[in-house]
Order: sequence, then structure tokens, then C-alpha cells
Amino acid sequence: MLEYATPLQMGGGGFLYWAIIFFVLAIVAAAVGARGIAGISMEIARIFVLIFIILAIVALLL
Repeated sequence: MLEYATPLQMGGGGFLYWAIIFFVLAIVAAAVGARGIAGISMEIARIFVLIFIILAIVALLL
């Protein structure tokens, strides 16, 4: 029986999904004038994108 090695996957796709969700929320909040919510949403989206990039680089190196 021939076994194939599966590539290491870190599950970083969830971070990118949530980053897009928070980015869209920030755009909508900015459009209706809720600056505080828009700012917080953009910060959360930025953090999720950074985590996704770090996990993607680690996955590529391993």
C-alpha cells in the first residue's frame, strides 16, 4: 500500500475570512458615520491579516 504525505496546514484560512468580515464591517460603519466601530473593526482586521501572513510564512517554511 502506498501512503502519501499530506502537507502541513496551519488553519490560517479562518484568520483571512474574519479579517475580510471585519474589514467589510469597518467600511459599512464608516459609511453610516460610526467612527469608533469603524476604527476598532479595522484594527481587528489588521491583526487578523498579520496573524494570517505569519502563519502562511511558517507553513511555507516547514
